Amino acid sequence: MTQHDTALSELRANVAQAFERAHAMPKSVYTSPEFLALEEAHIFAREWLCAGRADALPDPGDYLTMEITGEPVIILRDRDGTLRGMSNVCRHRMSTLLQGRGNTRAIVCPYHAWTYNLDGTLRGAPAMTANEGFCKDDIRLPAVRVENWLGWIMVTLNPDAPSPAAQLAEVEALIAPLDMSTYRETFRETFEWDTNWKVLAENFMESYHLPQCHAGTIGGASKLEEMVCPTGSAAFNYHFILKNDTVPLALAHPSNTVLQGDARRTTWLLAIYPALLITLTPGYFWYLSLTPISPGRVHVLFGGGMSPEWLADPAAPAHLDAVKALLDRVNVEDKGCTERVYRGLLAGLSAPGPLSHLERPNYEFATYLASKLPA
Repeated sequence: MTQHDTALSELRANVAQAFERAHAMPKSVYTSPEFLALEEAHIFAREWLCAGRADALPDPGDYLTMEITGEPVIILRDRDGTLRGMSNVCRHRMSTLLQGRGNTRAIVCPYHAWTYNLDGTLRGAPAMTANEGFCKDDIRLPAVRVENWLGWIMVTLNPDAPSPAAQLAEVEALIAPLDMSTYRETFRETFEWDTNWKVLAENFMESYHLPQCHAGTIGGASKLEEMVCPTGSAAFNYHFILKNDTVPLALAHPSNTVLQGDARRTTWLLAIYPALLITLTPGYFWYLSLTPISPGRVHVLFGGGMSPEWLADPAAPAHLDAVKALLDRVNVEDKGCTERVYRGLLAGLSAPGPLSHLERPNYEFATYLASKLPA
């Protein structure tokens, strides 16, 4: 039996148990390079992934780049204001084209200056007139599916994947009063941590660790006895926390008359499978979008912003600065906790223990993984 067969069988045996008897996922699921290869082929190459917020690309020619299982991709705003996705590889000698983020009037290959329009069609190619088989009109960058879901840029290499709106209708209904599409991004950055992508995802999915791991920051703003972890769905899991007024921006703005009662202080933690993790409050949001690099290293897109009511408040910049500084400290704490977990996964004497009732989302995440990987 190969290493990934062993990991898969151990994972399936784990989720075959009722949640009340479940344990943390087997170590091999995190540490096996073969298992990661399965995840890339059957999950990351086929599911919807998040490239950030659509308002990060407000103007024609604004673009960002990403890689999906080694496939370079461009996401841009075309001249008509439509979000487009396309291959980031030239159709000539296969150089990659754009890097990072920016704004461009056309996509110019840095190798031989083949030039593409913002819709991916070839505009021009120097010194190609002597080639009788060359026809400019026949050449364009292959399209990649991109959709705007509640303000999120969702991307997939799978032409047959159901739309995010169809898969995530329950999420939309759950948080409808907050109208996530109206929130605006105010910061976006990337970093890499020395842990497995699932360790970081699971860390987000449970708030059981807050009092201890985040004792220096947000640990005192919520109570374990008030945490609620309902049953999720095949496409996501969630839980929510009732916050106190330690962070004013986490509460509904006084001008918000839609939210009532506890809804004015409820923080939602949404895990959109496989790798979009959103904390949504009545005042602000932040998110992580994860891409595995290796079993022990993960690339993280980290961003956030505010609700329209708070954006309109003259005191918003000061509140946002305070929240961003807090989130940066929280990230330092999470980095330490998740990197320690990965080091422990590599230890010979370590073994997965039983889950708390506050870790139901982790069990559901394990069930999702088992359902997506081949038998």
